[in-house]
Amino acid sequence: MNIKKSILGIALTTSLCIPLFSQQVSGFFPEDESQEKALEQEYLKAVNYDQFKVHLKELTKAPHIAGTPENEAVAAYMSKVMSEAGMEVTSYPYDVYLPNDPGESLLEIISPEHITLSQQEGPIAGDPFSTDPRLHKGFNAYSGSGDVTAEVVYANYGVKADFEKLAEMGVDLRGKVVIARYGGNFRGYKAQFAEQYGAAALIIYTDPEDAGFGKGDVYPDGPFYNETTIQRGSLLTLSYTGDPLTPFEPALPLDGDKKVKRLDPKDVAFHTIPVSPIGYGAAKEILSRMKGSFVPEEWKGGLPIEYRITSGPDLKVRVKVEQPVDYIRANNIVGKFEGTEFPDEWIILGSHYDAWSFGATDPNSGTAMMLTLAEALGDLVKNGKGPKRSVLIGHWDAEEQGVIGSTEWVEQFRDELGAKAVVYMNFDGAVSGRNFGMSAAPTLKNLIIEAAKEVTYPDSSKTVYEVWAGNKEEPRIGNLGGGSDHIAFYMYAGVPSLSGGSGGPSAYHSNYDNFHYYSKFVDPSFKMGGTVASVIGVLTLRMANASIIPYDVPRYAQDLKIHFENAVKSVKEIDPSFGSFELVDEAIAALQSSSEAYQTAMNAALATGELSEKEISKLNEALIGLEKSWIDPKGMYFGSWYKSLYVSTDPFSGYASWILPGIKYEVETNSTARLEEWDKRYAKAILDLSKKIEKMTKSLK
Repeated sequence: MNIKKSILGIALTTSLCIPLFSQQVSGFFPEDESQEKALEQEYLKAVNYDQFKVHLKELTKAPHIAGTPENEAVAAYMSKVMSEAGMEVTSYPYDVYLPNDPGESLLEIISPEHITLSQQEGPIAGDPFSTDPRLHKGFNAYSGSGDVTAEVVYANYGVKADFEKLAEMGVDLRGKVVIARYGGNFRGYKAQFAEQYGAAALIIYTDPEDAGFGKGDVYPDGPFYNETTIQRGSLLTLSYTGDPLTPFEPALPLDGDKKVKRLDPKDVAFHTIPVSPIGYGAAKEILSRMKGSFVPEEWKGGLPIEYRITSGPDLKVRVKVEQPVDYIRANNIVGKFEGTEFPDEWIILGSHYDAWSFGATDPNSGTAMMLTLAEALGDLVKNGKGPKRSVLIGHWDAEEQGVIGSTEWVEQFRDELGAKAVVYMNFDGAVSGRNFGMSAAPTLKNLIIEAAKEVTYPDSSKTVYEVWAGNKEEPRIGNLGGGSDHIAFYMYAGVPSLSGGSGGPSAYHSNYDNFHYYSKFVDPSFKMGGTVASVIGVLTLRMANASIIPYDVPRYAQDLKIHFENAVKSVKEIDPSFGSFELVDEAIAALQSSSEAYQTAMNAALATGELSEKEISKLNEALIGLEKSWIDPKGMYFGSWYKSLYVSTDPFSGYASWILPGIKYEVETNSTARLEEWDKRYAKAILDLSKKIEKMTKSLK
């Protein structure tokens, strides 16, 4: 037990973590279950709820964007905590091509009057962080550079359909400044579409209807965006994820022994138009002066003005951005508890640690949670009760500029991950409120549910599971989309992944995402950090210690049946004569049969315990290979870097989860030309998965 734990911390831990009932533990032989349960109880008592607050305060004491000395100080602190917990800590450096400061930028109304528009959050009385001199003005990484003065066009959310609507209405965007509100898609696609339709510059703002006073009281009286709050963020929208100059290869240090071929920046499809974010107070100055035709009803926001599509010739706005881009050193910090029995089977947890400002919710609530978890696991290790499989905790750098650090690490260790990685669990901003939730690969969904039943929700007699599920029979577990560090693990390397934690109020990507805001609105009790660490710790221990990797193998067929039913409905919307994916239907039927047979054989094998160490080893090796059935060397037509046939990010929005992305892309582009090809490719992958499962079943029998 951590000797630093206070008496209050012990009392909190005890009251919050004792499970309310016992249940069977997946993947364990009956004679091992009681030992695992006892170990979990020991872990839960070791979770020091007070330490989460200590870590969060230290991690967020300074703004720490990637490539700055302040970010290096955060890396040093994490390394120190994990080392003291007994982890072997390694730094993985990369030289990546990115902007880490806004450079020079200016937004002005030029006529009919001259107004310089605010590009930074205002000071807040009682919030000492809001006046830190190291805070940057709002900027979008990978903006083009330029100086544009032009008329304005309002494009609603700037999604694909909005630009198509403007074209239908005959609105000419050529040479204009587009203003669009956040929401609906990844901000980079707003820039991509604006440039595609001929715009000369783009301004992005957060409308009060979406995250400001339309939702409730604004900061500092409430958690929502005030008129000066600005959402920063990357604009990178390439056909791959990671460092823009080294697709498929790790961006190893320029001064290192191994040289990596880098693309010429001139050959990379960066945005060329200047883009800048503002608050809705500044946006109102522009929008209220527009004189064109009224917008469609559904395009109206929450500002007390008449929303109009065009500015008219009298209103001119200037957008100036000069943003330097160069190589910066990004460092991934990875801690490792060596497995006592299966060191070459890896349970990986991760989150990025770089932030746009202080990063109290995004990302460092997740960082603080993982450090708390590491210390509790470290207590077990120091008592000779280390995990059977290796547990790795990765703190990734340069995520905010385009999910870069984690992607470079996965590209560097792709083959090793393919052979060793049992699971990747992502906890970006994992303690951002009090509402527990998860998204996951099919094989992991039941494991999350089981773990959530073992921890009591703060200030409640219910378990986390019961609060999460509410009045439903099973809580909703989403499908993973884009936007964070699971992408390369899941969609490029084929490692089953999950992402989640607890959510709530957010000062997302703004200068107000600081410890003061967190203490006041996110979780004033500071109990959710320890709660999430408790649930994830139990999940980690079960994945690490189960004799048989406890994937929910039958869930593949269950989920696939639903996804293909939805896919057929979508195809019929563009081709009513379409029947079905016949080869896939047959393959899913075979998969369902083989999965059920496997589960029956597995239940019998676990009940009897008649498996040798060699048989268990081969079985786990085969289980690790299951998700690789989805990895297709050809990849997707919208980007061959995306290798998974099962899931990808939405190439038109950036955030949404595309299940069956090959078919989804056909539907979104109103094409049926490749449906026969996809029927064959998906059927082949599903049958490959089914054959692997059949082989495992034979070994069990």
